[in-house]
Amino acid sequence: MGGDVFVPSALIASAGNNANEYLAKHVAELGYLRPTIVASGGEARRRMGDIDFEVVIINTPLPDEFGHELSTYAVEKSNAGVILLAKAGTADQIADKLQQHGVLVLAKPFTGVQFRQAVQMAAACCRRLDYLRQENDKLRDKIAQIRLVDRAKCYLTLPLMESRVSSQKNPIRSLSTSRARLSAGRAPPSKLVLPPCHGSP
Repeated sequence: MGGDVFVPSALIASAGNNANEYLAKHVAELGYLRPTIVASGGEARRRMGDIDFEVVIINTPLPDEFGHELSTYAVEKSNAGVILLAKAGTADQIADKLQQHGVLVLAKPFTGVQFRQAVQMAAACCRRLDYLRQENDKLRDKIAQIRLVDRAKCYLTLPLMESRVSSQKNPIRSLSTSRARLSAGRAPPSKLVLPPCHGSP
């Protein structure tokens, strides 16, 4: 039996039926066969809490919000590549700010080719970000293992170091003690008293 086949998932937040069909058709050509389609920003947020989408497409405006807040939310709360669709005049006004957050802004009207290219770019960003996060997790694990090994070495060598220090200190203390005892018990040499010689005048 083969392993599970990864099926990329896409979220489309759009309130227009015609637009939904158009967007779903083009994402299906890129492998997103069953995109999740919602009509509001609130519902999009709930779905993002349940599913890890590879691509999030926001067709502005939405009934409960314009959509730019949702785009930054999607960037912050998920790994998805995010595309915001807005009319040309509005897109020019918000593109610079949103692109700083990592949101791709596509001005309407656009062609099917332009839209698919944007989706491919968003998916590539998602996969690249996912790869970098996996590498970061691996690096963190290695650092944690190194710290654990260093801590274990420290615990193993500490008793040996204490034993060596103790053995070095004891002879010094013994020698000092001996010197002190000798100094305390030492007396000045007494004069030699000879007995009187009876033959002397």
